[in-house]
Amino acid sequence: MTGYRGAPEFSWPLSGQGSFAQKIPGFVPRPTQQALADAVARALLQQETLVAEAGTGTGKTFAYLVPALLSGKRVLISTGTRALQDQLYHRDLPAVTQVLGRPVKTALLKGRANYLCLHRLGLALHSSADLYAGGARSRELASIREWAGVTRSGDIAELATLPEHSPLWAQVTSTVENCLGQKCPEYAHCWVLEARRRAQEAQLVVVNHHLLLADMLLKEEGFGALLPGVDCVIVDEAHQLPDIASQYFGVNLSSHRLQELLRDSLKEYQECAGDTPGFERLLAQGEAALTDLQQQCLRVEGVSEWSALAPLAEFNVRLSKLTAALENLQRGFEALAARSIGLDNCRQRTAQVMQRLQQFAAEDAEQDQVRWIERRGHGFNLNLTPVDSAGRFRACMQEAQCSWIFLSATLSINSSFEHFRDRLGLDEAEELLLGSPFDYEHNALLYLPEELPSVASAEFTAAVVHAADPVVRQSGGRAFLLFTSHRALKQAADIVRAQWPFPLLVQGEAPRRRLLERFRELGNAVLLGTASFWEGVDVKGPALSVVVIDRLPFAPPGDPVLKARLTALERQGRDAFMEYQLPQAVLALKQGVGRLIRDEGDTGVLMLCDPRVRRKNYGRLFLDSLPPMRRTEDLDEVQNFLARILPDVARAVP
Repeated sequence: MTGYRGAPEFSWPLSGQGSFAQKIPGFVPRPTQQALADAVARALLQQETLVAEAGTGTGKTFAYLVPALLSGKRVLISTGTRALQDQLYHRDLPAVTQVLGRPVKTALLKGRANYLCLHRLGLALHSSADLYAGGARSRELASIREWAGVTRSGDIAELATLPEHSPLWAQVTSTVENCLGQKCPEYAHCWVLEARRRAQEAQLVVVNHHLLLADMLLKEEGFGALLPGVDCVIVDEAHQLPDIASQYFGVNLSSHRLQELLRDSLKEYQECAGDTPGFERLLAQGEAALTDLQQQCLRVEGVSEWSALAPLAEFNVRLSKLTAALENLQRGFEALAARSIGLDNCRQRTAQVMQRLQQFAAEDAEQDQVRWIERRGHGFNLNLTPVDSAGRFRACMQEAQCSWIFLSATLSINSSFEHFRDRLGLDEAEELLLGSPFDYEHNALLYLPEELPSVASAEFTAAVVHAADPVVRQSGGRAFLLFTSHRALKQAADIVRAQWPFPLLVQGEAPRRRLLERFRELGNAVLLGTASFWEGVDVKGPALSVVVIDRLPFAPPGDPVLKARLTALERQGRDAFMEYQLPQAVLALKQGVGRLIRDEGDTGVLMLCDPRVRRKNYGRLFLDSLPPMRRTEDLDEVQNFLARILPDVARAVP
């Protein structure tokens, strides 16, 4: 038996005789979980890179936490979202440390926008009489002030009474740009600094992918980097990392960031330099130039490559006017910056914004980057994104000089990790592929309905709803209908709203968390969703017994970054569809399918409506990458299956 720092074998706690079976009621030992723990420990101890897919139900969280905690090594764990961060840190980590009886110093660290900034809170309170007099915003600000006096972490997630997307949060939190650093009057009471200090002192730190990438690029410079001194980085939900890496290795600038700069500049000018003539005119020119560009960007539908905009000349003219206005503003700051810390900070931020604008506007931008714009409501994002970020990510990994462990339920395509490894530049890595311990063959049924029209047909969404109708009625609701576009979602909602007698929950009509709560509470609801419901959603039991997927989730062909990547592959003589588009769609489908079976006792029907899965040669790759479910094209078999697994459900009459 292999020793592990004087402790029993690292997988032993997860065995039938181990501490988890002894201390956790209902704990079921799983050979796949123990195999994963064994592989994680080897990679951690031998400073190797591991890429592992662990099917739903493996228990991968415990499988990596046990060796991480027992190793005595300094470990950084990165999750896909802040919600998963909180779950891991506040629920899973305490449970494992208690079972192991090994108290370890841990820390939770989020990006700075998640922590209250006392200095900016003071500024917001100072101006609140004019901005929020007597309204709901004034009451929300008062609740923040009250909470600020009792919080021990400054993490804004603690204040659940304030909406997550309240515009006030931007007023009372800081960014890398507007943080005053050591010059801040509240520096000694900075929650970001305190969170970073705890992280530096901890053996195990929980972050998210965005913060991990920011740290790799030293975007949080000034508060110390996390990666130096770390023995191992464990990346959970690693399938999300390549796309996030592309964002961080590029350049982006939003209209929101520009507006915030101009707003803060006006505030600091009025506070400290109001006697200086002419500067307010420079601010007004910047505001006017930004407004002109925003008005022009209202013509953009969704996302577009910059060179494809029409009329491109008009977009370039307005971008040039904004650049010139900010250049004038930057010169104006030179004479005022010495008057206050805030004015000097605005001067530095203007210089940073100017640098990004110049990078974006440069006509000689590198060939391996794509310039594109995204419209968001009345605002926009300017983006300069690398076509391939694998080289840069690999270089950052090598500089960290530690072991890397990449884990997810969806990393392989037909048992191959080649696509994932290629996107992150993982030339050398150990691989482990572990299937789900769930009995898909008996507990799940894959339904491939016949005689549906082409996905390009205007009648396709209506046909999907028509085909799903007898299935959803047989299950008494209890269904997710997942769509690949908001247009299809809206069309389907309009159809079923008048036809189905079940409670209907539609994405966009309530916050995501509330929709899921209602779905679980009601027990017979039908939820219609798009991309945000394809992953990270966990509904166990009969409340979710049917998952309907309208089409194979190929990325939108108009995505400018996708187009650039495909072009780059084709220039290399490679098959862009087979090597990129198809693998991406397979991984996305695996995520959607993963919503159905979440527990040993779960049962249900997966209905995949896209006829291409049967008619196209590549359809076999999708089917072979799914869990081993029985397949049928027979509606009667589906209804009989549902009648067996849901014997007490009241059926809805057509």
